[in-house]
Amino acid sequence: MDTSIQSAALTNLAYAHGKQLAQQIFLETMAAIEVRHAMLAKLISEGGALVAGGVSHPLIRPPRVVAFGKAANRMAAALDEILGGRIEAGIAVAPAEPPRKLARFHYFLGGHPYPTAGSLEGAQAALELVSNLSRDDSVIFLVSGGGSATLAQPIDASITLADLIEFNRVLVTSRLPIEKINVLRKHLSAVKGGRLGVRAYPAQQLTIFISDVPDHLPSMVASGPTMPDESTAEQAYELTERHGLVRLFPASIRRFFELRKLPETPKPGDARFANAHYFCLLSNHDAVEAALTAAEKLGFASAIDPGPWDADYQQVAHANLAALEALSKKHQGQPVCLVVGGEVTCPVTGPGVGGRNQAFVLYAAQQITGRHRVVLSAGTDGRDGNSPTSGAVADGQTISRTQARGPDPAAHLAESDSYSFFRTLGDTLDTGFTDNNVRDVRIWLDFGAAK
Repeated sequence: MDTSIQSAALTNLAYAHGKQLAQQIFLETMAAIEVRHAMLAKLISEGGALVAGGVSHPLIRPPRVVAFGKAANRMAAALDEILGGRIEAGIAVAPAEPPRKLARFHYFLGGHPYPTAGSLEGAQAALELVSNLSRDDSVIFLVSGGGSATLAQPIDASITLADLIEFNRVLVTSRLPIEKINVLRKHLSAVKGGRLGVRAYPAQQLTIFISDVPDHLPSMVASGPTMPDESTAEQAYELTERHGLVRLFPASIRRFFELRKLPETPKPGDARFANAHYFCLLSNHDAVEAALTAAEKLGFASAIDPGPWDADYQQVAHANLAALEALSKKHQGQPVCLVVGGEVTCPVTGPGVGGRNQAFVLYAAQQITGRHRVVLSAGTDGRDGNSPTSGAVADGQTISRTQARGPDPAAHLAESDSYSFFRTLGDTLDTGFTDNNVRDVRIWLDFGAAK
């Protein structure tokens, strides 16, 4: 950055505008990871093939397309644009209606965070679309976060939709991180854990996915319907026993664990995945890098805290604050920005409205009281828990402001009601559904002395 421009930028980095600056960084991050932009930039149709990174997927015939998850509709529309409409047939299962329906697609309204009748109907349609294909046929799977709920089919007919909903409710409200939850989902599903990909064999398969899990666990995205599964039924038994979950499951599901009768999922090395290839379109890494770029453009001395942040939200808050303190000392006299990714865990302890991001900010706000600091945490899907917002932002005066308004931070945390706390203050982040999901982004700002 030019020195004069940098000086001008720094004069605008005032603590008084800290919450607005944090929100600007987040909004610029979301613009940088927009799904259509990413697909048009990273996918090329040429020479009778669809090229995705180092993968060249042959298109001997127009492909069949199965899209599911929060980004399903947008991914399907972008792929149709890239292929010039040369798609034989498609299925799209998403938690929202598309702004425009493609002629050769059938659309299903799946549920999130819990499956619905549309989730089951969409999964059945997907299974039928990819059945009885040949090696000359092509299937493109467009997979994104939220797919575990939006595309659902129980492994056994005795498991009802109501049972699936309760099973998922138990998992979502537990302390388990997403990759552990998906181990259990895979082994109770007729489509997850590679079973949808096996159904498409021997067709040529390309899975283009947007990751909402740790980068080293791609088969956990949407519980991995098209990828071989590294997890085992034995791990599923051990998880439920260690966390006391079996007794909470509906009877139709509980018996699979009590009798140890879970069907095993297809594993790496299975010949039925020989024609399957995979390409990660976007991940949390892209979001974190975009946030870093946005903060640096504003003039903050910035860094990414690369720790494994899929841990308890209070533990993560204290670790982030230690990293912020070190960054501030390294750049004394400069406003600094620490960018953090991942997904914290936050158990539901009350009947309120909110999610892990707002709970994180509410707890962190108590730790920065009286300091010239700002904290923002938000989900890139536009929804945090059971609230209608993506997250929240707070500064060193947030807690003192509430003393005059009445909300008690500790009570709101205990009731899992962080949304009501921040809605009262006007400090929620209301992006609406983003048709995307690459986990969460946390932004910490430290302005040092007041300006």
